[in-house]
Amino acid sequence: MPLPALHASHGGNWLRPANGVTGAVSKGEAIMAAADTPVLLLNAPLVANRLGYPDLSGLDLLELFAFVHPARFCVPTPRGLAQALGIAAPADDNAVPEFLQDAAGALLAACEDREWFERAGAWASLQSLERLRWPWAQVLRPHVARPERAEKWLFATLPEWEETAERPAPRQVELPPTDVLEQLDDLTGEGAEKREGQRAFASEAARIFAPRSAQDVPHLALAQAGTGIGKTLGYLAPASLWARASGGTVWVSTFTKNLQRQLRAESRRAWPVKRPDGTPPVVVRKGRENYLCLLNLEDALQGGFAGRPAVLAHLVARWAAFTRDGDMIGGDLPGWLGTLFRKRGIAALTDQRGECVYAGCPHYRKCFIERAQRDSAQADLVIANHALVMVNAARAGIGGRDQGQRLTRVIFDEGHHVFEAADSTFAATLSGQEAIELRRWIIGPERKNRGRRRGLSARLADIASYDDEGGAAIEDACEAGTLLPSDGWLQRLVENEPAGPIEALLAAVRTVTYARDESGQEAGYGIETETAGLPGEVIEAAGRAAEALAAIRTPLIRLGGRLEAIVADPPDWLDAQGRARIEGARHALGWRVDLIAAWESLLARLGGPADPEFVDWLAVDRSDAREFDVAIHRRWLDPMKPFAKAVLEPAHGVMLTSATLTDRINAESGDKWDSAIARSGAAHVEAEPIMTEAHSPFDYASNAEVLIVTDVKRGDLPGLAGAYARLIEASGGGVLGLFTAIRRLRAVHGRVADRLAREGLPLFAQHVDPIDTGTLVDIFRDDPRASLLGTDALRDGVDVPGHSLRCVVMEAVPWPRPDILHKARRLAAAANGGSASQYDDRIIRARLAQAFGRLIRNRDDRGHFVVLSAAFPSRLLSAFPEGTSVRRVTLDEAIARIEGGLIGEDPARLDQAGEEAGGNVGAQVPDNGP
Repeated sequence: MPLPALHASHGGNWLRPANGVTGAVSKGEAIMAAADTPVLLLNAPLVANRLGYPDLSGLDLLELFAFVHPARFCVPTPRGLAQALGIAAPADDNAVPEFLQDAAGALLAACEDREWFERAGAWASLQSLERLRWPWAQVLRPHVARPERAEKWLFATLPEWEETAERPAPRQVELPPTDVLEQLDDLTGEGAEKREGQRAFASEAARIFAPRSAQDVPHLALAQAGTGIGKTLGYLAPASLWARASGGTVWVSTFTKNLQRQLRAESRRAWPVKRPDGTPPVVVRKGRENYLCLLNLEDALQGGFAGRPAVLAHLVARWAAFTRDGDMIGGDLPGWLGTLFRKRGIAALTDQRGECVYAGCPHYRKCFIERAQRDSAQADLVIANHALVMVNAARAGIGGRDQGQRLTRVIFDEGHHVFEAADSTFAATLSGQEAIELRRWIIGPERKNRGRRRGLSARLADIASYDDEGGAAIEDACEAGTLLPSDGWLQRLVENEPAGPIEALLAAVRTVTYARDESGQEAGYGIETETAGLPGEVIEAAGRAAEALAAIRTPLIRLGGRLEAIVADPPDWLDAQGRARIEGARHALGWRVDLIAAWESLLARLGGPADPEFVDWLAVDRSDAREFDVAIHRRWLDPMKPFAKAVLEPAHGVMLTSATLTDRINAESGDKWDSAIARSGAAHVEAEPIMTEAHSPFDYASNAEVLIVTDVKRGDLPGLAGAYARLIEASGGGVLGLFTAIRRLRAVHGRVADRLAREGLPLFAQHVDPIDTGTLVDIFRDDPRASLLGTDALRDGVDVPGHSLRCVVMEAVPWPRPDILHKARRLAAAANGGSASQYDDRIIRARLAQAFGRLIRNRDDRGHFVVLSAAFPSRLLSAFPEGTSVRRVTLDEAIARIEGGLIGEDPARLDQAGEEAGGNVGAQVPDNGP
């Protein structure tokens, strides 16, 4: 394609004229070239970030790919784009601009191909994009043929779901052990190796499907399954057998989206994609905020969005016509698409605020969310996440929209995260952000704000006109809703001019939190304080705020009662869709009433005696030297108590499984199952848990080694950066760097990225590159010479088997953050017969085990796990698998072992490799590279 092309990396910048030769250019020359004429780019925000020019724009090939091939996977790099298009990848940075011209030509040629799969709707979409002055529109126009007949509007082409009868309760069945093992053999395939660990695991998993013998006493299994056991097929074998025999639904819950994708693929061994009647036996279910809202999309396409966000809306509309299930977060929408448009456009196209009008929506019968709910009610297997499972279980117990779909058989994979998920799910937080969202839900857009009228008055206008009492309740709720914070609340707090009782409370909370701060934290870090000994102003403000919340809750309860009465004695005009809309409104009202009641309970405790079941504190949340919220928090001291009540007791069978479920503790220090019992909820139900363990088949002694580097000083950023650079060079890339602080991650990346890029070792980083975490992992997985720096999200959410990940480097021991909640739980652990240090050690060992688990994902993986901490306590070494070699070495020695591929080798070979490696210990890297 004869247009200039620009490529920028940490190794330099290259520009190729429309019909010329590629040449290296300075940052200034690159910026000038892009400003003079549209240039071909790949990932414009990333190029802008590397050039230090945020206003950079051009012809981004990722946007073109999203138009031509919506819902198709592509790693957003030259190599990834080449693979997606089936053309040769560029050999080096210098070849990228010419490749961009070739790739653009290939995409345009695809539009002229008679077999272009995504042709439907392209011409109409292009006309709209041309009116929005999308840079690619004029380039594309000659290549996208006008259809012979007018194309249907997107919303007319989407299929409708159909109502089905409620699925009967599952039959009570027993699973013969021989049948379970035969099913496992079928799933693993003919000729597959029979792994005794996997067979034992499957047999134990089958026990949770036995009929329950007592109410509120589930079959509860805690299963430790080392990496490589094959636990996914191990529990899918009895799950599929039980679903077929009983006609019931099994829920498998995960913590990461990556495992959800893996489960969907593995489930194809047990179930077809579709049943003979066209319904899916396996459904991935997520929260409402993950799915495209068709009403939001329609609003965006009809003028609700302007400028670049409007372009995004049209590209999303292209995707909506071809998507498998409408999942925008972790589904088949490219994760990088939203980041190309900088603002939160993707979030605005989902139902973030719970404003759904259900059957009142013109697209209700085509709604992706409603389809997923109905499909999951008829499915044999539902794949979900921990938070959604807990919320659904809790709401089913109190009468929610999913009342008929109780979760009776649940498998929590990545079970070591259940405690954290419950901690978040069953928490209460009264904050400015939460309160303003409630105001918007009640009142809707105010003044000149964009958006549909989606407040209570708009959503229930027909109810108000039919039922006087209901109409009065809506008016009272909207009037009381004005007591909640409104736009600009945070600035008013800073200026000490709060408006209304809730803002006054938040202002008092902010003042006392700053007054008590003893952390010395620099701006950018959140601060917090206990609720003990609060001044009278805070207590008085809390009382007035509680009265305001009660004034809001009361009319909402009245309104819920009126809706219930209308359903019980329906008017003639109330059809099935109207009934469904009212049921949805009742569900949403109940949720908000419970939320407000939790806030009132939270405020009632301020100034009074502490509740031993809970931990309360005040906080000012800050990020990058900017305040973004003020809050009062309440957490359960032990969140497994509500988890046991809401999830475990109503269930008939539950399994928690993980490679790090138990504590890898020394035998003389205690029982390794203690933490699994405490963090699973097993201690709060009458059932005696089934505890089983299957060891990993991997030979860690031969394939993995832990290196504790002793000569990188703590707090020495140049030394830390030098260590990372040398380790990445020694490994030739393939390094996953894990940090405990974003500030140090950014500092190290800024010092070493240019140096590494010049050696052909690209370095990517969370919190630096304008790319979502999932896409960063895709890039890392795709390029064996790339390395990736990140924080907690990468510690156990990354599955990169093979050569692409061959070295994990932790910059420090992952000590728990000593916040108020953590300190309270440490004290509780000490009071229950343990010790505070043992409580901390258990958390650290789990984090180390999870991080180490990234390194060896299959039998052929080999690599090193490096910790840059001389003060690594020996008592934590049990976190690593038994037999793993652990060495305390200097940085030079670590470099030699990594370069030589030495794992548990003879020291004589180490000496020889060390002489060949040479180098200076802790070589420092200046800010601008070597």
